[in-house]
Amino acid sequence: MWHPFTQMAEWDPLVIERGDGNFLVDTKGRRYLDGVASLWCNVHGHRHPRLDRALRDQLDRIAHSTFLGLTHEPGIRLGQALVDAAPAGLTRVFYSDSGSTAVEIALKQSFQYWQLRGRKTKQRFLRLGDAYHGDTLGAVGVGGIELFHRVFGPLLVQSLAIPSPADTDATAALVRLDAELATRADEIAAFVLEPLVQGAAGMLVHPPGFLREVATRCRAHDVHLIVDEVATGFGRTGTLFACEREQVSPDFLCLAKGIAAGYLPLAATLSTEEIYAAFLGRRAELKQFFHGHTFTANPLACAVGLESLLLLREETLPRAIRLLSSFEQALVRVRAVPGVRAVRSCGFMVGIEVESRVDRFVGAEVCRRARDHGVMLRPLGDVVVWMPPLSLSASELDLLETATSRAIEETLR
Repeated sequence: MWHPFTQMAEWDPLVIERGDGNFLVDTKGRRYLDGVASLWCNVHGHRHPRLDRALRDQLDRIAHSTFLGLTHEPGIRLGQALVDAAPAGLTRVFYSDSGSTAVEIALKQSFQYWQLRGRKTKQRFLRLGDAYHGDTLGAVGVGGIELFHRVFGPLLVQSLAIPSPADTDATAALVRLDAELATRADEIAAFVLEPLVQGAAGMLVHPPGFLREVATRCRAHDVHLIVDEVATGFGRTGTLFACEREQVSPDFLCLAKGIAAGYLPLAATLSTEEIYAAFLGRRAELKQFFHGHTFTANPLACAVGLESLLLLREETLPRAIRLLSSFEQALVRVRAVPGVRAVRSCGFMVGIEVESRVDRFVGAEVCRRARDHGVMLRPLGDVVVWMPPLSLSASELDLLETATSRAIEETLR
């Protein structure tokens, strides 16, 4: 096996056999709280009865049928539910199977829209500093993770960077944005960003109002706004979608991870009716969007996604919001642990930055030690991430806090 983001020469294998609620269980029977929701996608815990039932019921009908030229009920019903739940104006759903593809679809649709409208020079994209939108080449091209660009730079289409408001102040970032839009609006197809918090950059939290100001400026300069809610969507920031918190309705909304509750690969790119209409015409005009995946809108994934969205709105998110004050109090205590430099949070997305040590991967060591205390975590450099399932209980929150604090203390002792 060759594992992602893993130095195989130093890997210590841990084999997960099953899930049980918010816990993972390895082949030796040891239990670990799933503190990062199986890479941020598990929403309701493992083996939830309603989701298991939705999957089994769909399996009795059909496991997969192509969405290229055909359709099916689970895809239609989930699409309608997403449109009903999304910010106003987003009326069209294009399915795919990962966060990277959801973003690449938005980039390609934006690019092709402007070509179809006769705006041939609009071929570039704006992004934030330290941006991350996935690992495929198009997504890396609108990212700002230096490691990726150092390795794959020759393969990438270069984007224009706006300083992250988490690295500078919002005013400085907006001044730079104003300058780019004033001089290059005819070149820029879209501005792509994660709303409120940049996840893989280390949980960098934006100041309130920044997203709303960006949306206003993009609209004024005829530049699409692509909001990447792969990580922030489905309740992670305390609302169903992060852009709701600033009353922003983007031109494109990219969804993945929590969309199918961690059961199966699924993603969706939502867009406006105006964008969709530009692609309509006679077949011979070749206006259609030439993009697709074998497992686009897999019926099993869509059936689970529909039930997950219902469950999220009816039960899981309201319960999570009731836990939020206790969650924030736990973070105050973690912030006081010796060796913690900063704690950044937005809803249930948390980055705990610990002191660096020369030639030591401190974040990775903290996460390794947290396993000994029954919690599974992952680092982003020297930032330890909390992103548990939204079904987290009060007692499980206590375990998460205690294990993390002990692991930090043991690592830096």
